[in-house]
Formats: sequence, C-alpha cells, structure tokens
Amino acid sequence: MDPNQNANQEKTAALLASLWLRNRPLVEERLATLDRAASCAAAGALEEELREEAADTAHKLAGSLGMYGYDEGTRLARQLELLLDYPTPDPAQIRALATQLRSSLFPEA
Repeated sequence: MDPNQNANQEKTAALLASLWLRNRPLVEERLATLDRAASCAAAGALEEELREEAADTAHKLAGSLGMYGYDEGTRLARQLELLLDYPTPDPAQIRALATQLRSSLFPEA
C-alpha cells in the first residue's frame, strides 16, 4: 500500500472521529426526541407535532450517520422515518427501532 494513501486514510479517520465526538451531543439530543416520540406513542398520546418532529429527526440521522460509517444506524433511522410518516405509527415498532438505533451508535451504553 502507498504510504501516502495510508497516511491520508488515517487523517480522514481521525477527522471523522473528531467530528463524531463534536456532534455526539446533537445525535444524543436527536435520539432523545425519538425516545420521547416512542414513549408518547406507547401512551397513546403521540401528537402530530411531535410525530412530525421525530420523522424529521430520523430523516436527519439517516442522512448523516453514513458519513461516520454507521450504515446500520442509517438503515434504522430510515425505517423510523418511514414509520413516522404514517399518521398512526405502531408504538412497539417505534420503540424497537429507536432502541436498536441507539444500540447501533452507542453499544457501550
């Protein structure tokens, strides 16, 4: 392997790791929005505004997680987005996908 190519890959990986750490609080905030939507849906109280906010949040996560190498996170966020596009999404599915998404991003938690 070309030493310059290896050095560039290492720099790119370090930059992405740094960006991930800087953006982690935003990602956690977005996950909290999805958790709140799941809890409200389970209680039968998922209001339209929160459902739309959660769908938008899932869309943002789906669009950004792949950049950091979280392909599974992107897939799960996309499923959540599609689910939350329905006026009355299944609460159990919201909870399951939100939990899986969090675990795929933060397995240590």
